[in-house]
Order: sequence, then C-alpha cells, then structure tokens
Amino acid sequence: MEINNELIDKLSALAKLEFEGDDKELIKEDLTKMLGFVEKLNNVDTEGVEPLIYMTEEESVMRPDVVKETISQEEALKNAPQKDSYYFKVPKVLKKG
Repeated sequence: MEINNELIDKLSALAKLEFEGDDKELIKEDLTKMLGFVEKLNNVDTEGVEPLIYMTEEESVMRPDVVKETISQEEALKNAPQKDSYYFKVPKVLKKG
C-alpha cells in the first residue's frame, strides 16, 4: 500500500485532524513504519497456534438482576438547568457540514 498525500488527506478528514507541511511527512513516515511492522507480523508462522480468546481461565462472575426502585422522569428533571417537557436540554456540540 502506497502512503501518499492523498491517503493522508483522506485519513485526516475521517479523523477530523489537520496536517500541514512537515507534519504530513512525519505522519507518512509513521504510517509506513506501522505497515512494515504489520507486514512482519503477516510473515510469522502461526501454524498450530490456538487463538487466544480470554487472557485467563477465570469466568466472568455476573451479579443477578435485581429490580430496584428508580426515580420518576419528573424527579430526574426537577433540578435540570434546562429542560424541554420530558427531556434534558443540552447545548449543541456537533455542527452540520
């Protein structure tokens, strides 16, 4: 896979990052090193190696579900700084476009 400016631009747009000048060159070098490492891993002989599913032999201990008293919607909204009938109002954090 070729690491070029077009790929860096596409990845930076997907990640919502901006790279300019020397930063782009550093990112290209890092990506090239990462791909080289993955290529080395592809060459490792894994014949007869069982996949590792869990790190330990321990089983997850889960607590039983217990029905507990919960607060009502009105109680939850009682101290809300901003509310709209049945919902909490929060400021917008994402812009369209």
